Amino acid sequence: MAWIILLIAGLLEVCWAVGLKYTEGFTRLVPSVLTGVAIVASMFLLSTAAKTLPIGTAYAVWVGIGALGAAVLGVVLFHEPISPLRILFLSMLLVAIIGLKATSGAGH
Repeated sequence: MAWIILLIAGLLEVCWAVGLKYTEGFTRLVPSVLTGVAIVASMFLLSTAAKTLPIGTAYAVWVGIGALGAAVLGVVLFHEPISPLRILFLSMLLVAIIGLKATSGAGH
């Protein structure tokens, strides 16, 4: 269950990271409120998952999901540049996230 909570926390991190772009420096009310809610919910779920999972693993996976998701959505939504090397390094990040999950121990 902690891994599912951590996955949701990571997806909410993607939401707030991308949401920052829409707040326009926190000058737009609705995007700012939604981004703030996503930040709080993401942190809360991370702390919940960290009750069971090792904090180093939980934090690394949370950040990895957020970074990977924000990078992908940056390309899709904001037409940020993409290159073969960027794809390679994002793929390596995905492999690292999967590796951390796979080596975290069977009991969690």
